[in-house]
Amino acid sequence: MKKHLLTTLLASVALGATTVAAFAGPLMDRINAGETIRIGFANEIPFAYPGDDGSPKGFVNAEVLGVLAKMGYTNIEPVQTDWGGLIPGLQAGRFDIITGGMNILKSRCENIAFSDPMARIGDAFIVAAGNPKGLENYVTIKDAGAVMVTGAGYSNVEQAKAAGVPEADIMQVPGPTEILAAVKAGRADAGAGTYFTMKQLAASSDGTVDVTDPGAMPEDTMNWAGVGFRKEDQDFLDTFNAAQKDYLGSAEMMAAVKDYGYDETTLPGDKTTDWVCANR
Repeated sequence: MKKHLLTTLLASVALGATTVAAFAGPLMDRINAGETIRIGFANEIPFAYPGDDGSPKGFVNAEVLGVLAKMGYTNIEPVQTDWGGLIPGLQAGRFDIITGGMNILKSRCENIAFSDPMARIGDAFIVAAGNPKGLENYVTIKDAGAVMVTGAGYSNVEQAKAAGVPEADIMQVPGPTEILAAVKAGRADAGAGTYFTMKQLAASSDGTVDVTDPGAMPEDTMNWAGVGFRKEDQDFLDTFNAAQKDYLGSAEMMAAVKDYGYDETTLPGDKTTDWVCANR
């Protein structure tokens, strides 16, 4: 009886281990096992965010869902996390694809694989109404000795440091809500992020903050957003890129992303992921 019980227990442990391995394994293994494709994103309006019912909203989610549908995949599970948890969560197998509107950066390319660029995105600041300190770019932040707030893990941290902004003057917070709160409360002089997000924050501030002109930022702060995958899912990523090439900029896609502010000016142009990884 004890031997039978031990055999049953060992079998259960083995089955559990197999299930965990399949759950956290390469994406095609999950798909072949009938599991969902888990898309990970933070609350980053208008890139990717949860709807009132938890459904995936935002232009990156809309684009990715469209590409996956073209590939024949509709069994999708949204997983929301903090921005700083996106890459660690992908690496740990908590989700399979990052759809959060993540800029392709050299430092990130060392840890995950990116799709071909799906958007070209400029940065901007939110500042107190009237921009009393004249903060238009990172150099003016440095020269004014101003405090900048941005999201933990945002590309703006590296860009500000490269322009000479002292680390002590860079406040890092979880995300857009906290960026707006810091500027409104006067704890920071400028909030940095993508123009899309900063424009949305300014519009929600009842006139207490303004958004700066993204054209005042240096060209080397222009970024290209991609969709993130684990490096071991390169086979799936290659197929995704082929499908995205046909879908990106199509009438169907542009209709799907229109309400989120994505238009022809946001299309990525001819930059490749290899170029962006090497130059950003």
